[in-house]
Amino acid sequence: MLPRGREGKIGNSKESPVNLWIVTSANTPSPHTAAEPADASEQMRIRMEKRSKLIERGTEAYPVGVERTHSLAEIREKYAHLEADETTGDIVGVTGRVVFVRNTGKLCFATLQEGGVDGKGVRLQAMLSLANVGEETLADWKALVDLGDHVFIKGEVISSRRGELSVMADSWSMASKALRPLPVLHAELNEETRVRQRYVDLMVRDEAREMVYTRAAITRSVRDTLDRRGYVEVETPILQLVHGGATARPFETHMNAFDQKMTLRIATELFLKRAVVGGIDRVYDMGRVFRNEGVDSTHSPEFTTLECYEAWADQFVMAERMKEIILNVADVVGTRTIQTDAGEIDLDGEWAWVAVYPGLSEAIGEEITPDTTVAELQAIAAKHEVKVDPKWDAEKLVVELFGEIVEPTLLNPTFVYNYPPSAQPLARPHREDGRLIEAWDLIIGGMERGTAFSELIDPVIQRERLTEQSRRSAAGDVEAMQLDEDFLRALEYGAPPMGGIGLGIDRLVMLFTGAGIRKPSCSHSSSPKGTDHGIHCRSCTVRCCRTSLLVCHEGYLQRGQIRAPSRSPRPGRSRIRNCQACGRRLNTCQIALSRGRSRRFNSAFDGAFDGVPCAGR
Repeated sequence: MLPRGREGKIGNSKESPVNLWIVTSANTPSPHTAAEPADASEQMRIRMEKRSKLIERGTEAYPVGVERTHSLAEIREKYAHLEADETTGDIVGVTGRVVFVRNTGKLCFATLQEGGVDGKGVRLQAMLSLANVGEETLADWKALVDLGDHVFIKGEVISSRRGELSVMADSWSMASKALRPLPVLHAELNEETRVRQRYVDLMVRDEAREMVYTRAAITRSVRDTLDRRGYVEVETPILQLVHGGATARPFETHMNAFDQKMTLRIATELFLKRAVVGGIDRVYDMGRVFRNEGVDSTHSPEFTTLECYEAWADQFVMAERMKEIILNVADVVGTRTIQTDAGEIDLDGEWAWVAVYPGLSEAIGEEITPDTTVAELQAIAAKHEVKVDPKWDAEKLVVELFGEIVEPTLLNPTFVYNYPPSAQPLARPHREDGRLIEAWDLIIGGMERGTAFSELIDPVIQRERLTEQSRRSAAGDVEAMQLDEDFLRALEYGAPPMGGIGLGIDRLVMLFTGAGIRKPSCSHSSSPKGTDHGIHCRSCTVRCCRTSLLVCHEGYLQRGQIRAPSRSPRPGRSRIRNCQACGRRLNTCQIALSRGRSRRFNSAFDGAFDGVPCAGR
């Protein structure tokens, strides 16, 4: 039954009474009956009791709004001139998260914090005195306010005796009661918390918030550069029937409306090229792509890419576009010189060009050409301790050898060009040597940052290459492209000569901040917590459990329970010693890491994460 007087009617209707339930403290369910989080601690229970007390007395614990007149930053700017022990007579209403509190007998102090325009937290002191707020209000403050709460303070702007800009409260109210204790601000969060609870990291560290603002400035700069060049931004589909545009394993999903299997996009390339065919001569898309592959400090299953295409351009024009984009980003960030552990990167210096075959030849001290045999390349790989798959052909071996031996040594900006055709199936044949393609990768700091082609527009050759890719897919290559008939149909209408760029935005942010690929983002880790993925060691056939992420280049698991030595025998490999979950000893197990453009593992290690528990558990 509804309380009496709660029934009413809409309009002139006399036949359809409508029950209008008005929520009051009298009919609100008891706060003590609220569900409790599964991980509730004693501190959380105490805080929930304080929330209940606020509601029981008719006070909002989470009001829709408060009478805020100024931000903390505005107070700081407007009253920065105040001398010690000076008053203003100005009454303001401010809000902030309580990050410090000191309650004494008749005078309480609190430090409020809010996010600043550049990510740095802005703080302001609040003071509550017995003379100003009264005994009951001061007692409520002491009893109900905890670190982490958002509070509203109304009072006069003053400078304390020690010269601290403050608001002397006439009244206060709760703006949002925090039920979980605030992390200790001066203590470092562990990596697990930073990754899985990004909001906590943002809450307590200025550096984490500044990273978000830096990323926003970088993406804005990239867009501004392209907009000034006359590019048009478009949005390409994320759900796709046919995956293509890159050699990568897609995520699969299902559209119930059409009972249709679909994939999340692994690249935006093919739809952007369709736009160029349609007459949009300069076009780009900056968005998330998804690749169902490995995770480490430089690879993420979902990441942001820029792809742009320009009619009547080639790989050399696109190199100038790439250089312009990166230098403009450097100016926004504030430096064209980047300090790294490997040395100083000078973006104002020469942007060198290194061809794949001559560059590899110089590094190993013997000539490598497109005619070098598979056996010779396998011998070179063994000599330089580069792990390879016996199934790889000569072109794949050359690309992997260059990536393992030469690429890590390229500190300053270097365009690596003249790749073998299989490296990029969507690039056009070289205008002078048909054994090569017109494509480059930009290496900065020993890592690939972007790529570009003189795009393949011949529909006949493109069909041949995609048909070969589809054969590989049918044979079990999960990263091979599928045959996209609609894309080929578009090319058959006639595409103008064009150049295209692919730039990893996350890696661009990494270049200027030194952070891992996941840290510049607000999102949290998507890897399941406490899941046994299982590693199968190829050298000793022992399966080990609880490895939630892969080995990173420093030689340890970023998360998970397998311990490795602090020193790695070579960048990209690590000898696993024992399983911390079960204690089983493992024998010189090695996990190959990706440094390549699309694959996350050497194929000899494909299927390593099979979820089989360790035999020692």
